[in-house]
Amino acid sequence: MKILCVFGRHNYGDPARGEGVEYTHFLPALRALGHEVHFFDSLARDAHADFAALNRALLKSTEELQPDVVFTVLLLAEVWLETVALLRRAGCKVVNWSTDDSWKYREFARLIAADFDLFATTFPDALPWYAADGIGNVFLTQWAASADWLAEPRPARDCRYPVSFIGSAYGSRAERIARLGAAGVVVECFGHGWPNGAVAAERIAQIMRDSMVSLNFSEGSAGGPAQIKARVFEVPAAGGMLLTEAAPHLQDYLVPGNEAVLFQDDADLAAQARQLLEDPDRRDAIACAGHARVARQHTYEQRLRALLQRVGAVASGPRDIDWPEFERHSRAHIPGPGLRLLRWLLVTPCVLVWGRTRGRRAARRILFELSWRLVGRRTYTAAGWSGRLFYRES
Repeated sequence: MKILCVFGRHNYGDPARGEGVEYTHFLPALRALGHEVHFFDSLARDAHADFAALNRALLKSTEELQPDVVFTVLLLAEVWLETVALLRRAGCKVVNWSTDDSWKYREFARLIAADFDLFATTFPDALPWYAADGIGNVFLTQWAASADWLAEPRPARDCRYPVSFIGSAYGSRAERIARLGAAGVVVECFGHGWPNGAVAAERIAQIMRDSMVSLNFSEGSAGGPAQIKARVFEVPAAGGMLLTEAAPHLQDYLVPGNEAVLFQDDADLAAQARQLLEDPDRRDAIACAGHARVARQHTYEQRLRALLQRVGAVASGPRDIDWPEFERHSRAHIPGPGLRLLRWLLVTPCVLVWGRTRGRRAARRILFELSWRLVGRRTYTAAGWSGRLFYRES
């Protein structure tokens, strides 16, 4: 197949946050499966003037490349639902990988999933929600690890770091790491917001393998239920020993106490970390068992092969984009004086309270929260107010 991947190169489109999981792992896995793979960065705001220009560029790329599948990982409203419809009418199968259904289902997935040929979720508990909402094009998948990262575990005696954590310093993570240090377990942290800063993707696997214990938290970036993250597969794949916060259904993928160690709260985390540091033989056995399980069952090649098999047959022949229809939608995206006034009324008090950057993001968030509650799926169309008024902040 010829596949056009549409997602961000960097986390949230910010190079300071490092390259994202999808860019780092999906592209090489699809190529390893023998597909012709192309990439469109849907989070690179500096590349386009607004969302109309971004969607126009995506459609032009599609018309030039003639892909069989357009594979998206949408953050919010960067690719309009009208654009998805135009792609499907032009003969492309459009598939989205939904990353945070544990807390984004109501505001995101339930409003757009039916517009795609296939909608993948990594949250098993969301399946009844999709069924209750009459959405049948759902595919349950899960995060995984890149086969390129597979490396035999290093013995504890040869590790550089006793305990490490790789991930952004959002939410309560800094406080939890501080409490862990106060309990006698010092953690070397890497990622956006930590003194060590973000690390290149190729260094992440090396740090995991060089750590006696690799720590993972399971909370989402916006709270909500604990969820399985890619890190629970990446650590064992890279030869690390995973100490992870418990999450629903994690036992379906790794055997607790045998292939990974789970903790329930911060006191349990400190106790489990100390036990592992004091018992290197047990640590080494768990690292080896976890690595073998991930290598056997949990690589992205395996996940994406199953997903593409579900996509089914693809169209053949010329695939033309209905440009007059797109331009009608594009004109509807232009904000008039009333909407520009609304932006000013939202931004001004928020900037006074939180400053220029955070204030604008807060204003966008307020409008978005009102939008999905009041007008539903329109939020994700060309006419959606938050996208029309807050391109850079979205």
